[in-house]
Amino acid sequence: MTLVDAATRVRDNAHAPYSGFRVGAAVRTASGRIFVGCNVENAASPEGTCAETGAIAAMVAAGETEVAEVAVVADAKVPITPCGGCRQRLAEFGGAGVPVVMATLKGARVTMTLGELLPLAFDASHRARG
Repeated sequence: MTLVDAATRVRDNAHAPYSGFRVGAAVRTASGRIFVGCNVENAASPEGTCAETGAIAAMVAAGETEVAEVAVVADAKVPITPCGGCRQRLAEFGGAGVPVVMATLKGARVTMTLGELLPLAFDASHRARG
């Protein structure tokens, strides 16, 4: 199963009763394992979670900490990018060269790196004092 296939499948499980906009995400770790997530909306908006956040949480819960590849799938006219917060979350676990495949249900795809999506990402070195 490809990463895009995994993201497409989990997208069907999204809880999106308010927007109707279902998103699926999958991350492949350096060890080759795949973790998936879908968006989960909440009536107390914006308290929901993004698909990428769910995939990252599943990865970390399983003891993995290094993202090697990402896929995001939505039923949109053009491929959607991860939101700004998810770009930063992905950057926490993956380097600037990690590929992010963004796809639609109709097969359109765009691939960019995390560095292209989030240039000058905030990282641990920014927290250094002195």
